[in-house]
Amino acid sequence: MKERIRQLVEAYGPSGHEAQIRALIEEQVAPHADKVRTDAMGNLIALKRGSGDGKPVMIAAHMDEIGLVVTYIDEKGFLRFSPTGGVSPVTLVGSRVRFANGTTGVIGWEKWFRPEGNTSRPELSELYIDVGATGRDDTPVGVGDAAGFVRPFEDLGQRLIAKSMDNRISCAVAIQALSEMGETPNDLYFCFTAQEEVGTRGAITASYGIEPALGLAVDVTLVGDTPKARPMAVSLGEGPAIKIMDSGMLAHPGVVRWMIEAAESLEIRYQREVLQGGSTDARSIQLSRAGVPAGCLSIPCRYVHTPSEMVDYGDVQNAVKLLVTLLTGEINL
Repeated sequence: MKERIRQLVEAYGPSGHEAQIRALIEEQVAPHADKVRTDAMGNLIALKRGSGDGKPVMIAAHMDEIGLVVTYIDEKGFLRFSPTGGVSPVTLVGSRVRFANGTTGVIGWEKWFRPEGNTSRPELSELYIDVGATGRDDTPVGVGDAAGFVRPFEDLGQRLIAKSMDNRISCAVAIQALSEMGETPNDLYFCFTAQEEVGTRGAITASYGIEPALGLAVDVTLVGDTPKARPMAVSLGEGPAIKIMDSGMLAHPGVVRWMIEAAESLEIRYQREVLQGGSTDARSIQLSRAGVPAGCLSIPCRYVHTPSEMVDYGDVQNAVKLLVTLLTGEINL
């Protein structure tokens, strides 16, 4: 599974520019699905038909990543940019980015190595991308082009690091679960959604199209186990987390109970998640049409929305086991 993770996390796919990552995921899910399609929003939807009453279940794992978009190119060929998604300038100085055409650049800061020092916090307006151009006409990208971050996947054994664990690790969990499961009583719609990082937009349209009887997002969540971290009852290595609530939704009590009972039947470690900031595709599914019972299976992750996000491989493996059990059994809420 680690090779699958490496391929996914290293792929290019900022919000709104998911074609490359979508093609990679489609290649991996097609052998295990009865039907695969891409909708108008760019969501990839893989259907595994059930053998029972055919209750539609939507599993959403967003495939986009945070990134940058070029807003202006000066006469020397330096690029100004805006963020797509929650990008912090603190994590950017010196980072490398890559555009869809393969162009690589480095992020610079106007105040870098000034004689008076550079102890201030960088602002986005002070940052630029250097692609090695000698002038505006020599620049291989243009205004409106999107860039994703460049960092190699690092395998530390039990801990894994990459630039887009949010949310490619959940895509890996969903693909692995699909590849491992046998018969299921329900129709399962594995949705690899677009544009989650800019407002869960893909999940909105996908859920309207599918009209699921139940929705389950798979996403990363924050942890409270680093030095002086904001108190939170989620840690790396303590198992996948079952979301109770976040700032955008209250998970359906029946879905929460269903997930907890499945984890306890497997005798795997799990955590209860209350996230005080942020939300997931589950919110959009929950609010679609007349409402859908929805919840979220979360992968604990350190350093979310930085170029070096960290997860625990045991948590990932247990998330796969839990997802397979949830989706191959009867659903009674």
